[in-house]
Amino acid sequence: MNGFEKRASLIKEKIKKTTLDMLRTSDPKRIRIADIAKRADVSQVTIYNYFGSKEALLQDVFKSFVDGAVRDFENYMAEKRTLKERIEYILFREKEAYRDFPPRLIKEMLIEDHELTRYIEELYKEKTIPLTVQMIQEGKDSGEISQDVSIESVLAMIRLYLSQYETILEMAEQSGDMDRFIKGMVHLFFYGVCGKS
Repeated sequence: MNGFEKRASLIKEKIKKTTLDMLRTSDPKRIRIADIAKRADVSQVTIYNYFGSKEALLQDVFKSFVDGAVRDFENYMAEKRTLKERIEYILFREKEAYRDFPPRLIKEMLIEDHELTRYIEELYKEKTIPLTVQMIQEGKDSGEISQDVSIESVLAMIRLYLSQYETILEMAEQSGDMDRFIKGMVHLFFYGVCGKS
């Protein structure tokens, strides 16, 4: 990468980081290119030259965020971890993701952008599901998951948790001790109400 390409890459990343920071506090519809440019200390023309439109910029920011989360998950899965540690990682990572992209914002972005929806669905099918199935199979092989429980059942349980994650996180925030609340949810996931500690 030559000096020009390096500078261009740094400017693009600065614009994307600024946009992500703004998405944490603002509705995407209210964010204007002029606001992003001002906060990133670049011209509006620079943003249009690199991204083409506000919609393309938002899409790029969200894709980068999701790609990074999947990469982190792949790296974490490559390390020797127990199933419980991996499930905790998924739930705690969701907590962090919730801060950057609340479920309301994700739904809004996916409803309005069919290309982004397709991208997320492909990523889910090609990367997330195979990694999760691998995790479950390794849990079965190590005896952490009962042989009586099917992979489909564990996937269904994970989906149930994640589909209600917005509600779970709201309850966790209201509890006053978010980490303790989520640890309790992990315990319930593995052992139920009366299971072993």
